[in-house]
Amino acid sequence: MNFEKFIRDIPDFPKPGIIFKDITPLLADPEAFKGVIDEMAEKVKDIEFDAILVPEARGFLFGSALAYKLGKKLVPVRKPGKLPYEVVEVSYALEYGEAKIQMHKDALEKGEKVLIVDDVLATGGTIKAIQTLVEKLEAEVSGIICLIELEFLNPREKLDNVRVESILKY
Repeated sequence: MNFEKFIRDIPDFPKPGIIFKDITPLLADPEAFKGVIDEMAEKVKDIEFDAILVPEARGFLFGSALAYKLGKKLVPVRKPGKLPYEVVEVSYALEYGEAKIQMHKDALEKGEKVLIVDDVLATGGTIKAIQTLVEKLEAEVSGIICLIELEFLNPREKLDNVRVESILKY
């Protein structure tokens, strides 16, 4: 299936000069969404992992469907103040400032292997921060899969020694 036809370019969003890749047409088409999840499952079938980690909010869409399909544990990674139990936290740099992400401190066990699932891999900053959270809990990132990879931003440079898969590349 040609998934690219379900991705809409929105110029100057969220600010001038950015071309936003809108995934909502893909989500609105049941066959396209199912096809993407099936293709993600195929791309990671030879990666050994116990859990799927998903950053809010769009990562939840793809990661939860993939966790269901593969029968894997699902771990949400959230912004501060969204998780009710004790958390581990990491700060990371954004283009203009800093952000923090958290997950429950008991979300992973020592040595557990995880797959990170998100909608877009842009600069790699968020995924690198998630890797740091995983390492704080003495677990291991086995791989990363995203719907869209923005290759022109060179995100893989930040993600050393980790297998990265993507469905669409721009």
